[in-house]
Amino acid sequence: MIVRVIAAIVISLALMVIDHRQHHLETVRSLLSVIVSPLHFIADLPLSASNWLSETFATRSRLLQENQDLHRENILLQAQQQKLAALEAENMRLRDLLESSFKVGDRVLISELIAVDLDPFKQQVLINKGSSSGVYSGQPVLDANAVMGQVIHVNRFTSTVLLITDASHALPVQVNRNGLRTVAMGTGKIGELDLPHLPNNADIQVGDLLVTSGLGGRFPPGYPVAEITSVHSEPGQHFANVTARPTAHLDRTREALLVWTLTPFEEYQPQPFAPDEEEVVTDSEAGTPGAEESESAAGSQAVTEPGETQ
Repeated sequence: MIVRVIAAIVISLALMVIDHRQHHLETVRSLLSVIVSPLHFIADLPLSASNWLSETFATRSRLLQENQDLHRENILLQAQQQKLAALEAENMRLRDLLESSFKVGDRVLISELIAVDLDPFKQQVLINKGSSSGVYSGQPVLDANAVMGQVIHVNRFTSTVLLITDASHALPVQVNRNGLRTVAMGTGKIGELDLPHLPNNADIQVGDLLVTSGLGGRFPPGYPVAEITSVHSEPGQHFANVTARPTAHLDRTREALLVWTLTPFEEYQPQPFAPDEEEVVTDSEAGTPGAEESESAAGSQAVTEPGETQ
């Protein structure tokens, strides 16, 4: 017995040495693997058959459930893709606002529109910043392009903004090309302003840019406001019919830029009405002497006071 074990060990060692040095047993090993492969297939057959049967005879309810899950996942992915597009657009708008804030150079705060007044006779929006953020009544409001309006009501966390196109709003402006001063009145239409106090011989042309003149103290000078769209002079009339289109995107902007132009000790206080005034208060409170004072009187319906435009 011992002799057989020793002989088997010697033969095994000899075969290992021969195979390691000269690879003579490679053919024998390949032949044996071919012979044994059917045994491997037979041993794996029960598990393979079970998996095949479970996949082939899957129930209809399971397939329907998987289909519903995939459909729901597809909808969620599409919604996320739309959200990414919206975020990209919002990012671009915020970049424009930040660039605008650098151009303004004053203390600014970005706010978001949360509601729009649906009354056809009002042009007002609600923003998500209020007195807790330092917003004050009469504060100028811009978008990335031009003047939007001014704050008229301030609550703790929200504020109401009167747009420049509201029929009760008036804004002292000047023609950027030649400095001609006038008053831009709201018409109640989102894309139109009226300039009712320009004489027939006024030097104004279609395409001229209107900017804030700074008269009245409410808006600093030089902010873009509107672009002249039509000029009609009728013989026998004292004033020309001039209209302009606001440069701000009043009907589609979602973010607004609040600008601080006053110190806390200079905030506007409501002024008493003159005996002959009923609805609007003129923006001539800045008190410019001489010719400018007479021009402010001509625009007697200038920027309305916050308490009056409620």
